[in-house]
Amino acid sequence: MGFLSTAITLYCDYSRPPFVLPPSPSSSPSPFSAAAFTFTELSASTVAVHFLLHRYRHLEDKMANQDDTHDASGSRNNVEKEIKRGLTVMKSIIRARDKGEKFEVHWSAEDQLIEPNGSMLASYIGSLVRQHIPITCDNWRSPELKVGKEKIWSEIQRSFHIDESRQKYCIQLAGKRLRGFRSFLSNKFLKDEEGNFVEAERPMKYAEIISAEEWDNFVAKRRNEKFHEVSDKNRKRASKPAYPYKKGRTGYAWLQQRILAEEKSDATSLPEHVLWKAARVGKDGAVVEAVQNVYDECETLSQTLPSTEVQDCRSVLSRVLNVPEYSGRVRGKGFGVTPSSFYKKPKTKNPTNKEVMETLAELRAQVLELQKENARYREERCGSEPKDTSDRASINCQPKFPEGITPCQLYLSSPTYRIVGKGKVHNTSGELLHHNPLPVGYMKVSVDLVLDTDALLPLPDVVSETTYNDDI
Repeated sequence: MGFLSTAITLYCDYSRPPFVLPPSPSSSPSPFSAAAFTFTELSASTVAVHFLLHRYRHLEDKMANQDDTHDASGSRNNVEKEIKRGLTVMKSIIRARDKGEKFEVHWSAEDQLIEPNGSMLASYIGSLVRQHIPITCDNWRSPELKVGKEKIWSEIQRSFHIDESRQKYCIQLAGKRLRGFRSFLSNKFLKDEEGNFVEAERPMKYAEIISAEEWDNFVAKRRNEKFHEVSDKNRKRASKPAYPYKKGRTGYAWLQQRILAEEKSDATSLPEHVLWKAARVGKDGAVVEAVQNVYDECETLSQTLPSTEVQDCRSVLSRVLNVPEYSGRVRGKGFGVTPSSFYKKPKTKNPTNKEVMETLAELRAQVLELQKENARYREERCGSEPKDTSDRASINCQPKFPEGITPCQLYLSSPTYRIVGKGKVHNTSGELLHHNPLPVGYMKVSVDLVLDTDALLPLPDVVSETTYNDDI
């Protein structure tokens, strides 16, 4: 069969391996060199010519790329050869979306992603964040990322049945996935086996999602001395953990789900220290002595503490470990669990300046109203209780006495309210006190019986009398 130059019907059989052509003897080898092709005789009535043109084009491009990059650094080629896997695009999700299907998402009692479909959504979020957020992002809360975050959330909603209340969790998970991707790029392409930074070109595997300019900026930031200091500090801190985590990529939420399923328990969650210990059990089932000691102390402490004291941000596990806690996490529960969601405590926030001023204005109004009520009460009391007439504080609010001389009881309100004597009120015109006229609003009182000899007179004689006993 000669070289095909006429139009033929192409049939692409994806189930077959690529058809490999023999190399051309010419100086410029090409899979499409003019050569004779020998095909096994096939029945023309049953099978058409299996001519995988698109596979040949792919082969030709691959050979051309190999020729162009033949002189590149050997280290980069070796690194890229180690990575056989392509970009994660989650084709199963895309195919289901094209059919109009959506996946159900399940959540734990602590509002964490669990199976089924939990790991699928987490991987899909990682794929989306690599496409829509640049690796040069330094601040996840930057307003410049708003469009990218909205795109990520809209793509999630297109493929999963998920409530709007889960948006915050998904966006936070996207930020975590982005940090992991950047760490992977640094460790895989920018560091040697000893952890030292090296020169590296942009990995062609990620050329579709990382531009040359973006890669150069990323590398420049990784070469910064300040970044090196922080990186070295964190690496040393994480190199020798006191209680190493031994469950690999399995998070606390999925570990808890698996334990509850194996035990066939009706419980929805495990105590923090129980889950913390389970995450540090090796494949052989052995438990390190230090981990077991922490667990035993947690068991003892949880039985002695009141339930109200346990329900705070510093859990039993934190107290036993005696380590500082961050305000937005619960130790031993993993990503996504916060004190407010775990302990079911209402959120509190500091009042704004406007709210403080409004509160002060309300308090001032209440104080003024109380002062007015107190003044009215004192006026009513002075008008209805004659016992206050002998006290200095109540002289100006005298009750009405009939004209003439009237018996009365003498009271003082300081230091305690008490009766100090008995006497008579002289309500007569022109009355004098020791040959001196009385002040306006005052009446003369004569003391007949003293009950408290040390009681002081409200208006004593300036010459001698200072107590009721002296006035007799």
